[in-house]
Amino acid sequence: MRKEIIKLNVGPQHPSTHGVLRLLVELEGEVVVSCDPDIGYLHRGIEKLMENRTYHRSIPLTERVDYLAGAANSLGYILAVERLLGIEEIPPRARYIRVIVAELTRIASHLFWLATHGHDLGAMTPLFYALRDREVIMDFFEKWAGKRLFPNMFRVGGVAKDFPDGMEQEIRKFAEELPEKMKDYETLLTKNPIWINRTKGVGVLSIDEVLDWGLSGPMARGSGLDFDIRKVDPYLGYDEFDFVVPLGKNGDTYDRYLIRLEEMRQSCRIILQALDRMPKGDIMIDDYKVAFPPKEKVVNGEYLIPHYLLVVKGFKTPKGEVFHHTEAPKGELAFYIVSDGSEHPYRVKIRTPSFVNLQVISKLAKGRLLSDLIALIGTIDIVLADVDR
Repeated sequence: MRKEIIKLNVGPQHPSTHGVLRLLVELEGEVVVSCDPDIGYLHRGIEKLMENRTYHRSIPLTERVDYLAGAANSLGYILAVERLLGIEEIPPRARYIRVIVAELTRIASHLFWLATHGHDLGAMTPLFYALRDREVIMDFFEKWAGKRLFPNMFRVGGVAKDFPDGMEQEIRKFAEELPEKMKDYETLLTKNPIWINRTKGVGVLSIDEVLDWGLSGPMARGSGLDFDIRKVDPYLGYDEFDFVVPLGKNGDTYDRYLIRLEEMRQSCRIILQALDRMPKGDIMIDDYKVAFPPKEKVVNGEYLIPHYLLVVKGFKTPKGEVFHHTEAPKGELAFYIVSDGSEHPYRVKIRTPSFVNLQVISKLAKGRLLSDLIALIGTIDIVLADVDR
């Protein structure tokens, strides 16, 4: 019997690679012999660019790392800078606004993953349902920030702007209704025999393999590893909220699908609790050497000079280094910042979950069919800007 190894490029221009990802695949028939990811097609040098910008002016750059979860990225960066400055507390209202926006971002990211993952495997209808619900979140961001994909509203010491009147009630309505709407996804996919055949037993990872590869987020929890930074190393007061970290048993693509669905439900729980507890009051600390003064105080001239200096020169940070990690929608997101005491970072390193999680594709794809490779790319939930930075 004649055997021949075929070398195939999957990507970098292919819709199922979820961006400009190139996979160098060797096939024996339709069976994958090897699969090596070739990255770097979207590298923009964000970490280097941040070295030449003030700390505030770097915020928009961070939101474009994972462009489907912009606010989650800027949150991690802001928390790292606040730790560098020694800011331990921000106004409670600002803290709860950050939590609500972070969880809305997690839901929006998971909805987009569900839409594209389902579409990759031949399920067209969930794409329309998921984008319908995600559009509501984009409308919230537009109403609050004037921008949909990159709100850019987190600031050192708080948030740039309070929620407009009536928006809290609209968010509450959304968080109460989404779990009921998600039953449509369950009806379409969870017991669908085609979906089960394409996902069950595909991309199986044990807990030991998860640890060996350094995976995080749903990729880790799908194998039963109980690791969620909101629980193990709480920030923004996440230890005050009552929510469950969903865990899988089989570590396959199907389990990771179920986990992301449940994570959206748990995010709704967190949002509702935050809305119940959110007080009135300030949304920014009153240290105007590092935090922007309220606009009304700037307009009347009271704090015009501090505002001007922050915009033009920025603020200086103490010499030293800081590490801070958060639970982004795709896994552990970390910022490591080195300060030389100037108005801009000396060095920034971003630990993105997509970059770390993607490497396991070479292990998961080996011995599987070429059609399974598409399911494996989807189950990792990568964004190439998050991989390449």
